Amino acid sequence: MNPISPIGVVRGGREKVHEDGWGGVVSRIELDPAVFDASATEGLDAYSHVEVIFAFHLAERTCTATQYPRGNTDWPLSGILAQRAPNRPNHLGVSVCPLAAVDGLTLTVHGLDAIDGSPVLDVKPYLPEFAPRGEVVRPEWTRELMRDYF
Repeated sequence: MNPISPIGVVRGGREKVHEDGWGGVVSRIELDPAVFDASATEGLDAYSHVEVIFAFHLAERTCTATQYPRGNTDWPLSGILAQRAPNRPNHLGVSVCPLAAVDGLTLTVHGLDAIDGSPVLDVKPYLPEFAPRGEVVRPEWTRELMRDYF
């Protein structure tokens, strides 16, 4: 396996972590010209959404057991793999975002929940066939957690 290295960086949007209100955030993903030829984004503008894999580069601690989601003791103590917290072992985030523009190696996206300076590890066009098939089941507390997220 090749080591994973950033292919770009998030620019704009937010400079500090804030849990909610990501829906109005507009960010640019600046892809590295040392990694990509200018043709790498050819055809990407035909898609409405992209899936972005990024690093939570400011996460200061790592959880390998349980924690209260967002530190809220009203929600159940949950294993790190049963939540989407940034302090997971590899500090990876995954977000599906509307793609607003493609300008060479710069992508403009809406609602990316990564802050300015976050390393981008991959970008893929979103295809609904990769979405879950069948009913999606989740704990009720996650509805409250996500209520104002976007």
